[in-house]
Amino acid sequence: MNRIDQLFEEKPGEILSVYITAGYPDLNDTVSLLRSLQKNGADMIEIGIPFSDPLADGPVIQKSSQVALQNGMNLKLLFSQLAGIRNSVHIPLVLMGYLNPVLQMGVERFLENCQEAGIDGVIIPDLPPDEYKVNYLALFQKYGIHNSLLITPHTSSKRINEIASLSDGFLYLVADSSTTGAKSVIGEHQEEYFRRIEAMHLSLPGLIGFGISNHSTFKTACKHAQGAIIGSAFIKAIGEKGSLEERVEDFIHSIRNG
Repeated sequence: MNRIDQLFEEKPGEILSVYITAGYPDLNDTVSLLRSLQKNGADMIEIGIPFSDPLADGPVIQKSSQVALQNGMNLKLLFSQLAGIRNSVHIPLVLMGYLNPVLQMGVERFLENCQEAGIDGVIIPDLPPDEYKVNYLALFQKYGIHNSLLITPHTSSKRINEIASLSDGFLYLVADSSTTGAKSVIGEHQEEYFRRIEAMHLSLPGLIGFGISNHSTFKTACKHAQGAIIGSAFIKAIGEKGSLEERVEDFIHSIRNG
C-alpha cells in the first residue's frame, strides 16, 4: 500500500504535512530536515523542487527557492541526495514543484526516479488536470506514484468532483486564492469554503494548505479536513539562527501544542 494511503487509513485527523525547500537553508540540509521532521512528529513531508520562476509561491518560499538554486540544488542532485532515504525515513514523502523541471528530466524518467527513491506522491500545481488525465495518468499509475491535485475557493462543485476523481492520496485544498504565505487567522469566507467541501462528502481525504502558520490555524483547518500543510511559516523558522534540530523541534511543538 502507498504510504500516503496508509497514513490516512491509520490516522483520520490532525495530519501535519510540512513543506521544505530542497537545498535550503544549505545544500545538504535536505536529508537532515527529513529525519528531524519525522523525529519531531510530522506525519508527511513535501519536498519542494526549487524553480527560478515560482509563480504560485509567496516571498518566503520564493526566497528559499532562490537560495537553494544558488546553493547548487537541482532535480538530479535531489534524487541523488534521496538515495537510501527509506533506510531512515518511513513517513510519506511527496515531491512538490513546477512542471518545467519535470519535463526537462522527462516525465517517465522523473517517475522512475521517484519510485527508486521511495517517493510516494507528487504535487505539480501548474499541471492542468485535463492534460494530466490525457498524457500522464497512465504513467503515474505504472510507477505507483500518487498525484494530488489542487482545488481553490473558486473551483465549482462539478470541477471539484472531476479533480477529486483524478487525484490519488489526498486532495489539496488551497485555502486562499493567492500565493503561498503564512497568515495568523483563517477568515469566515475560508471556513465557508471548507464547509462546502465537507458537505460534498468526497471519497478522497483533504489537506488544507496556503496560510496555515500556527497552532490556531492548524486546529481550525483540522476541524474541516483530515489535516493541514504548513510551508512558509516553517521555511521562515528554519531560516533563523540557531541549531536546525532545535528549530524543527520548537516549530513542530508550537504547531501541535500552541
